[in-house]
Amino acid sequence: MTQSTPQIVDSHCHLDFPDFDGEREAIIARAAEAGVARMVTICTRLRNEPAVRAIAEAHAPVFYAAGTHPMSAADEPLATVEELVSLARHPKFVGIGESGLDYHYTADSAEIQKRSLQIHIEAAQETGLPLIIHARAADDDMARILSGGMKHKTYSCVMHCFSSSAELARAALDLGFYLSMSGIAAFPKSQELRDIFAAAPLDRILVETDSPYLAPPPYRGKRNEPAYTAHTARVGADVFGLDYPDFAAATTANFDRLFWKAAQWKAAA
Repeated sequence: MTQSTPQIVDSHCHLDFPDFDGEREAIIARAAEAGVARMVTICTRLRNEPAVRAIAEAHAPVFYAAGTHPMSAADEPLATVEELVSLARHPKFVGIGESGLDYHYTADSAEIQKRSLQIHIEAAQETGLPLIIHARAADDDMARILSGGMKHKTYSCVMHCFSSSAELARAALDLGFYLSMSGIAAFPKSQELRDIFAAAPLDRILVETDSPYLAPPPYRGKRNEPAYTAHTARVGADVFGLDYPDFAAATTANFDRLFWKAAQWKAAA
């Protein structure tokens, strides 16, 4: 990475997935070359937390979060608030989740997904760490549960890989939450989604890969990796009518505000 490369953050990836086995050192190096200075790797099943934690411990640019993915909620032991709070004591553990609701493939487990989501909300409230939300085909329940949780105690949240309706975007933004832009926003046919992002405040936007999934053009259909955050961020800059360095600086500042523990770790390192 040259000194002039704008620095950005991949706020959501899955470095523990087998797609990256044997290549993690090279992948993190390529991210740095592309200006992706930090990344958050997400544990989606709590039994995998030790392996995800080890990746964060081994690599200075990598932070991590853990939770039970909604599509796994019926197959995994129900997390407890105490368990998540305990994990959050690790200095590089920076977020709760991903949790949420997915009725596209797993509508039959809706009730256990809702219970799991409520536990993750309470853990976010208890720790002060941001909740990381996966939402698909569940907009009404998603908005209701997220706003209902706020009535008991405030918490922060990012709608990861946001690709839902304008109504859910507005509901999340009205709660003070953030929207994260993935490679989907860079797909040619995603103009409606880009319009939703363009209507959002710039200070609530993050960028991510969700790698190994959802590679942006020109890598669409191939394995995604954190370096490709830069391609999505360039599309994001166009959406907001900004020069790339300005969009990179804005989304990095947003990340540091939301993922405050990662920002503090950087300052202390």
